[in-house]
Amino acid sequence: MANTTQRVLQLLGLLQARTTWQASALASELGVTERTVRRDIARLRDMGYPVNSSSGIEGGYQLGTGRHLPPLLLDDTEAVALVASLRMMALNGTDNAGTAALRALAKIDHILPPHLRALASAVDNATTALPHERPTVELQLLTQLATSQRDHTLVRFTYSKPNGTSSTREVEPARLMTQGELWYLQAFDKSRDDWRTFRLDRISNAQTTCWGFTPKVPPPPDFSSDIAKRYPCVIRVELESSPDLVAERIPPPYRTDLEVTKNGCTFVTGAPDWDDLAWHLLWVCRDLDCTMKLDANAESDHLRTALHNIGQAALLLAQA
Repeated sequence: MANTTQRVLQLLGLLQARTTWQASALASELGVTERTVRRDIARLRDMGYPVNSSSGIEGGYQLGTGRHLPPLLLDDTEAVALVASLRMMALNGTDNAGTAALRALAKIDHILPPHLRALASAVDNATTALPHERPTVELQLLTQLATSQRDHTLVRFTYSKPNGTSSTREVEPARLMTQGELWYLQAFDKSRDDWRTFRLDRISNAQTTCWGFTPKVPPPPDFSSDIAKRYPCVIRVELESSPDLVAERIPPPYRTDLEVTKNGCTFVTGAPDWDDLAWHLLWVCRDLDCTMKLDANAESDHLRTALHNIGQAALLLAQA
């Protein structure tokens, strides 16, 4: 029975490696008769694998596509390459791509043999991504939180606020999210008896406990109220434009307090620095015949300076 199972898995690997196989070629690769190949093909079909067959000179067996993704058989090098790619995507991908990569990584890491896990970690440690605006988040923390979420175990960590104060939290992890340049953990805070959203770059000393919990249904995440916490440069803007157009060009994670006014609309937006914010607003207003009004404060002066510098640079380029 063990030999049969091993042979069927080897057959599955061959079918995944090439588009079409003739029965004679499969029999030669497996060291069995064509009759045995046909029996093993029937076993794969019974397990739900869509193995198609066609006659003729160019005919043979093909692993087809089905309604569900069947298990894949990977060799050692393919498994290491897949894990390394998922780790890179989890750390550098954004939004849905980053969170999907993290979920897949947590599933694969759970069943990866120790020697392959060590090799994949070595590949990951030897590679370096180019600098970007996303704050650094340790992959170990991501996988630790993802595993705790999957296994429904409490996590204890130190959380630092923007003002420098820190506190110890014990939470029930519910959802890992990435939005723009930041990673977040949505969890039920035991001491606050309420849901909280934590920035991962502000989490330290994370420890997975042995205490389990019954998962709760988390509320929809709200990123808009976090703009002032996420960005050092935040400003209120009034545009002579429809709020629908502003909502279309500025996604909810990057603006809040969108309100209709007599001349257009007002909203609050932010960015890592004033130059980025100036370029962002220029892109929003790129084809609009409208004016922008700012409040009389220091933040508005910073934005006006950034816009002025961009205009001067554009003028110099136009005169070159």
